[in-house]
Amino acid sequence: MANELRYRRILLKISGEALAGPQGFGIDPQEAEQLAVRVKEVRELGVDVAIVIGAGNLWRGKIGLERGMDRATADYMGMLATVMNALALMDAMERRGLVTRVQSSIQMQAVAEPYIRRRAIRHLEKGRVVIFGGGTGNPHFSTDTAAALRAVEIGADVLIKATKVDGVYDCDPLKHAEAVKFARLTYLETMNRRLEVMDSTAVTLCMENNLPILVLNLWAPDDLRRALFGEPVGTLVTA
Repeated sequence: MANELRYRRILLKISGEALAGPQGFGIDPQEAEQLAVRVKEVRELGVDVAIVIGAGNLWRGKIGLERGMDRATADYMGMLATVMNALALMDAMERRGLVTRVQSSIQMQAVAEPYIRRRAIRHLEKGRVVIFGGGTGNPHFSTDTAAALRAVEIGADVLIKATKVDGVYDCDPLKHAEAVKFARLTYLETMNRRLEVMDSTAVTLCMENNLPILVLNLWAPDDLRRALFGEPVGTLVTA
């Protein structure tokens, strides 16, 4: 079965909202548990898993900017919030028996390893899940861009954008019944149509390094496993 895998090393980009409970903010341990279950299913297939998680459940820099906050300060606050989410997810995964490491691009050695590319790759080779916190370590870059950058650095076969929708549509399928889903897109089509797959910096980075982006519903029971074996799931963005 392992010989049929299309992707042997993946980077999962998960939004911070995935950890929020019914109230829409904060960290819900039950949601973290559900994410851990999904990741464990993938690890049991023999796939290397790295994760970048956002911070929208704890902090949205846009709110600060609207009230006059300095952009860099707002971004650093968001980066710190991603580390909180990474620790919550690490805890849930280790309780599921997954050996997990959190690496942060902002040094905070009491709670996370510093991001070191070669060490991250070594963790993956040993079967550990690696969660990258702290974004890129620089303001003015999103966690989408951090995900693309880390995916390229660790030699991932695909960047999987985990959402609660089953792919990319030409308009919001929750608001428009006539929305059309794309099975495949090119990087340029994604940017020219201004489709909300990932921000343009992240898409450009993937395009320059020929890294496929796969958008799928992480919470659909079997979609992620099927995608790893090359079945047509979600929306695939390639050259």
